[in-house]
Amino acid sequence: MKLVVFGWGNISRGDDAFGPLLLARVAEAQWPDSALIEDYQLQIEHALDLEGAGLALFLDAGRDTPAPFSFVEIFPRKNLTPLSHALAPESVLAIFEQILGRKAPPAFLLCARGENFELGAGLSAEGAARLEAAWKFLRQLEAARGPESWRAAGINLTDPNGIAGK
Repeated sequence: MKLVVFGWGNISRGDDAFGPLLLARVAEAQWPDSALIEDYQLQIEHALDLEGAGLALFLDAGRDTPAPFSFVEIFPRKNLTPLSHALAPESVLAIFEQILGRKAPPAFLLCARGENFELGAGLSAEGAARLEAAWKFLRQLEAARGPESWRAAGINLTDPNGIAGK
């Protein structure tokens, strides 16, 4: 099953680097049958990157995200108004469906809580610890790749043993 992984953010803005840093680890781990997409923000054109995917994963940082991170299934939603010219992952999925005329692949969002987003800052101390926790979780996701396993992972996120008790 082809997996498309989007990691977005700005590595020059502190904890906003979560997406690209996690994506770099996925690249280094050489996940099989995966397409990796890095950008500063999601754009309309990213909908086309989902072509042929059986599963999608979006990696980002957020200010009000539960710590250390959240992991949820997301669904296409039209008419999401972006705060800038960037799109939400749900909008990318909706655009995919609109352009290609078929259902978007199952998609999930891992969003790590960020503390510092200042230009020129490195990861915060909390951010570095959250990055490690998110990477550990992502490795478990890869070991159990598939929509049903990932849905269970979202439900069992607070399980100290990881995905579905593993």
